[in-house]
Amino acid sequence: MRGSARRFTMIEHKVSPNVMTVAIKRAYESASRTDGTRVLVDRLWPRGLSKATADIDEWLRDLAPSNELRRWYHSNTEQWQAFRNKYLKELAQPECEAALAELYKLAHKKKRLTLVFASKNTTRNNAVVLKDLLDGPRKPPKGTGPAGAYGGRERRVAMRRR
Repeated sequence: MRGSARRFTMIEHKVSPNVMTVAIKRAYESASRTDGTRVLVDRLWPRGLSKATADIDEWLRDLAPSNELRRWYHSNTEQWQAFRNKYLKELAQPECEAALAELYKLAHKKKRLTLVFASKNTTRNNAVVLKDLLDGPRKPPKGTGPAGAYGGRERRVAMRRR
């Protein structure tokens, strides 16, 4: 399957806002009854957290960014959009297809789905990207090169200079 077709299949499975609510929560925050199904979306189990304390229903480690991408983002935290684009490109790979299908299935089962992550950055992490994917209107990016990563700003500036 070609890249654009794979991206399209991810879009096909969008979850209607009427079906359920997607929340994100740090793994170190205590679980509550309103969390619904709790899905850990990290490759590694959170340090210092027991499985009983975490109260995780599913662990979809194949949805986590690759180790290379995770390390790259850790040293380049200011490049959020580039991370997001690269991560969405990874999610479009066949290896993630089964895990994405499972996530969409879980999203349709319950009224509430909570994506659990361990990152200290609560606004810019892989769970945020997955939530955007489930919530709807955001489409995966078409380009992941420099132009896609930095938006069109540099192109517009370059065009004004001519």
